[in-house]
Amino acid sequence: MKVLMFGWEFPPHILGGLGTASYGLTKGLAKQDDMQITFCIPKPWGDEDKSFLNIIGMNSVPIVYRDVDWNYVNSKIGNCMNPQLYYDLRNHIYADFNYMHTNELGCIEFSGRYPDNLYEEINNYSIVAGVVARQQQFDIIHSHDWLTYPAGIHAKQVSGKPLVIHVHATDFDRSRGNVNPTVYAIEKNGMDCADHILCVSELTRQTVIHKYFQDPRKVSTMHNAVSPLAPEIEQIVPRHIEGEKVVTFLGRITMQKGPEYFVEAAALVLRHTHNVRFVMAGNGDMMHQMIRLVAERGIGERFHFPGFMRGKQVYEMLKMSDVYIMPSVSEPFGISPLEAMQCGVPSIISKQSGCAEILNKCIKTDYWDIQAMADAIYGICSYPALYEYLHSEGKKEVDSITWENVGMKIKKVYERIISNYH
Repeated sequence: MKVLMFGWEFPPHILGGLGTASYGLTKGLAKQDDMQITFCIPKPWGDEDKSFLNIIGMNSVPIVYRDVDWNYVNSKIGNCMNPQLYYDLRNHIYADFNYMHTNELGCIEFSGRYPDNLYEEINNYSIVAGVVARQQQFDIIHSHDWLTYPAGIHAKQVSGKPLVIHVHATDFDRSRGNVNPTVYAIEKNGMDCADHILCVSELTRQTVIHKYFQDPRKVSTMHNAVSPLAPEIEQIVPRHIEGEKVVTFLGRITMQKGPEYFVEAAALVLRHTHNVRFVMAGNGDMMHQMIRLVAERGIGERFHFPGFMRGKQVYEMLKMSDVYIMPSVSEPFGISPLEAMQCGVPSIISKQSGCAEILNKCIKTDYWDIQAMADAIYGICSYPALYEYLHSEGKKEVDSITWENVGMKIKKVYERIISNYH
């Protein structure tokens, strides 16, 4: 079976959980019999692991005028196009073909990130997807997250092959309900056109059904997993500060992740003990606000902001931690607690996270319940028996949650869709 996948990130160059999930999922899928994966991303950097899949950089696909499907650009295909997006495309491209910023080789340039002109890059990506869909042989299309849904729709139109979209998050999660109408339209458009929708949790599945008005029969839950630790990660020696405990928040410092609840819980803990240090690792639009909040609570001497971490740095931070906490307000899944538990770090997660559906050897609290969070942190740091139980049992639980099992389930979904597709 040949799969054409569209993604936006791929390790080692990642800015969030999307790239981590894309890597684990494709690697687990590649372990299934008779599986060939072509994974498209806007801009590869050259050091991606290509041992189990073929990577196409959309920035290296030559585009000439005759390659562009002008019927796609200039018309609404069935009920599967966002009229506003393609109206914008029509105006720009007819006015100036250089709107797509082709270089001397005839390729469209992409940032490989999330630039200010993100909608333009999404549109350009979808146009290149039509060219790729003509060049490649495949049985099914799989689009990851909203940025690539238009690409998947175009590839479906060009090839006549079925489309699976993978919902890693919705704008309801990212915005705490203050949804961007343009993003919502792209998301809903992708869902309407998909032959099947995979959601990373039942929490997300219910959002897709009730907020995007999708038929429950075509929406299924496909929980994420965690990749085995690489040998160089296994060899990292945990570094602990004598007589002190370290409690870590590691992720984007945005309103979705509930960083203010972490700070408030830290302030409560530090009223009762002074041998705990708190680390908020990451960056985001709420970082300066959190620095001010820490100062207002008078806990600056016990609170640290090391900035964004990636790769080995993440695991070095986890292995020096005594507690990991993810107080997300709305978390479609959340792979980071699995990574922490994999390192033997006792974890506290919000009940409003998708991973809470499959994790039991951790402590779960409501994201807003800072007293319960503080009690859990204090308990793990103060009672060795509780620490040891969560340390050992948490690792056992997570070690059984593998991407290979996820890949097996996804292949069965593919087979069912292909056999029923007309």
